[in-house]
Amino acid sequence: MRVTNSMISRNSMVNINSNKVNVDILNTQMTTQKKISRPSEDPVIAIRALRLRSNLSELDQYYERNIPDARSWMEVTESALKNQQQILDDVYTQCVNGATDTLTPENRASILKNLQSLREQVYNEGNADCAGRHVFTGYKTNKQLTFAEDEADTAYEITEKVSFEDIEEKRYYSNNVVVPNNPAEVQVGVAVEDMPQENINKRIRLSYEQTETLDPDNLKYYDEASGRWENLGDMQIGAAFVNVITDMSYDDWEADNFEVRPNQAIYFKETGELILGTNVANELSSQKAQLSITYEKKGFSEGELRPEHYFDCKDITDPDNEIEYTKENQEIKFTVSFNQSLTVNTQASDVMDASIGRDIDELTTAVQAAIAAHDKVTKLEEMKKEAQYSDPASQAALDQWLEAAQKEAVYADDNMQKIYSRGVGKFQDYKDKVTLARTDLGSRESRLLLTEDRMANQQANFEQLKSRNEDMELSDIIIQYTAAYNAYQASLQASAKANGQTLLNYL
Repeated sequence: MRVTNSMISRNSMVNINSNKVNVDILNTQMTTQKKISRPSEDPVIAIRALRLRSNLSELDQYYERNIPDARSWMEVTESALKNQQQILDDVYTQCVNGATDTLTPENRASILKNLQSLREQVYNEGNADCAGRHVFTGYKTNKQLTFAEDEADTAYEITEKVSFEDIEEKRYYSNNVVVPNNPAEVQVGVAVEDMPQENINKRIRLSYEQTETLDPDNLKYYDEASGRWENLGDMQIGAAFVNVITDMSYDDWEADNFEVRPNQAIYFKETGELILGTNVANELSSQKAQLSITYEKKGFSEGELRPEHYFDCKDITDPDNEIEYTKENQEIKFTVSFNQSLTVNTQASDVMDASIGRDIDELTTAVQAAIAAHDKVTKLEEMKKEAQYSDPASQAALDQWLEAAQKEAVYADDNMQKIYSRGVGKFQDYKDKVTLARTDLGSRESRLLLTEDRMANQQANFEQLKSRNEDMELSDIIIQYTAAYNAYQASLQASAKANGQTLLNYL
């Protein structure tokens, strides 16, 4: 085959250009330290790079954003639960102290002061937030657990579920002593029938007081036989039906010496209490009945619980824009790994019982009543020593007053001891709830830490795989570039020699 000069020249140019392209590619690789700069250069590397980068992007989202956010949320929750447990421990300690029958006036004053300070803090921990999101309020992270200020015009319709287990004894006291201020009042004395009296009734206490008048049709119990919610007034006990009363005032009931008939159920809007006659209480207990009470409350004080976090309810403040809330399990989950999510929140209704505040209020009221009763005794004893009451008639009358005051003090001490003894059990249960919540939170934190370690390892592995797929070692590129550049230079020199002479040189 005949090889012409033009063929040699053309082939030389092709070879020179190939070497030059190779030098350019290696020069680009040396500059970027990447194997390819365009997908078309190596589709396999490009496809693998896209997959690895996508996985690495997800890992970065989990490891650098989601997991730290979840950890911060849990740390805030743990801190709040720890403080809440300390508060409940303190109340529990006061209950133990108050349950003794050897209290001095100083002891009562100390208990009262401690309880008043704890009452202000009991639900504040439920307002803890993480980066502006409240951690105990489920999906409603923009709302505090409690009202931040007094809201006199805010109104809710609340449906509260209670059961036979919520029935408890409550002691009510009438004819409390009013210490006389002058000799004329002293001479009146205290008749036997006007002495302080104790009345023990069964009651169910709601989570709020100062409610509106209850519609009797909104007081229901679950009838196992029919499988439906029935009006409590339709419950038959023996030959009679339950007599539901919702329009009696608490003052009228007190004037009637706190009397309740066996088949009566009386609701008092002032105290948020459902007083049960003995037959009604026994029937509900024997049936292990569940009750549903729907009531309205207008006006909330600072620190009171927002009903939507605990109950099925309806915000009826604006009749033209009523907002309905359904109590449900509202778990906030963070995706912390591939196909793995973790619940980060703890709901207030699971750890901060709506009854805690009212229980502390009753403890406070009981110790205040004991202090007031003993102050009356002290005041009357001092009056007996005053000259203006030294006559026999005044002394005899003061003895009656003192007997009544001492009886009231005995009742008050006994009531305080019983309420505080019951409080020991109640607050132990509240503490157990918080302990259980902290245990559950701790197990979730442990899972999160394990996931974080795994994500750290996976992130390092994917970074390494991505680097192996895309990156090149600079030392290797320099060696290859030097070889390619030498080949390019050699091709230039060879082409110069081959194309430097023609056939004419030999003629």
